[in-house]
Amino acid sequence: MLRWNIYFISHMSGDGMRSDFAIRLVTHLYWIKKEAFALERDIYSYWTIFAVEDGRFIYRIGDQQGEAGLGSLVVCPPNTWFHRKTLEPLSFHFIHFTWNAEPSLEEIQLLSGALKITDIERLRSNYLYLRMLALEQDKTAMERKQHLVSDIWRLYELETNMPREIGLNGMLADVEMRTAAQLIIDNAFGPIDMKSLALSLQLTPVQLTRRFRAAYGMTPSEYTTRLRLDRASKLLLETELSIEKIAQLCGYENGFYLSRIFRSKRGMPPSQYRSMPRV
Repeated sequence: MLRWNIYFISHMSGDGMRSDFAIRLVTHLYWIKKEAFALERDIYSYWTIFAVEDGRFIYRIGDQQGEAGLGSLVVCPPNTWFHRKTLEPLSFHFIHFTWNAEPSLEEIQLLSGALKITDIERLRSNYLYLRMLALEQDKTAMERKQHLVSDIWRLYELETNMPREIGLNGMLADVEMRTAAQLIIDNAFGPIDMKSLALSLQLTPVQLTRRFRAAYGMTPSEYTTRLRLDRASKLLLETELSIEKIAQLCGYENGFYLSRIFRSKRGMPPSQYRSMPRV
């Protein structure tokens, strides 16, 4: 069976996920207006995606459960029971794939369940072409499917990791996530423990990460890093403080660690950033 590499570039490494990895497409099928699943639960030897094009269904995968419709990519790890029931006639793309290297247990939790895409127009375009290729399994068709599925994953990654302003998007967050955001703001420049933050909201770390990302487009750790680097950038341009002192003021143990994070996230070392023109 032919397998095609699809690269999924992710910046969720702050919460334990590798910075980049690839998936290998194994199978793509398309189901049209399915009234009911032949089995109310099934288990697969591959990672599986149900990409809904029309209709709705409810699912349960481990401790993840909910309702899925257009814009949902419902992802199930291998050798895991996938419980599902249609709520209305369902048209969806069925995709089997493997990773180039197996995700960690934390990554598996983050990637399981319903992943959301909001750019429905672009998603529909990809689904249209996948639907046209659905019955074809030759090499050329699989290469084209690779491109389309890859684009869907990149779209998910882009939406997930593009920073959204907390203030502008706060209206979409529930009370708990607004509380989490404010707690991060209040404590970003000192020691901050995400596990303790989650427990204070009566959530698990995985639940906090998933809900915070859904509300704000970034994980709690990514938001903390953003706040710290924004302050560091401001201090670099507006003061003559040493890198060591700036690190202390921004919640980092030392200047070396700040420099490493700054270079990784801002694309240049602090010394180069400081040399930028000031106005």
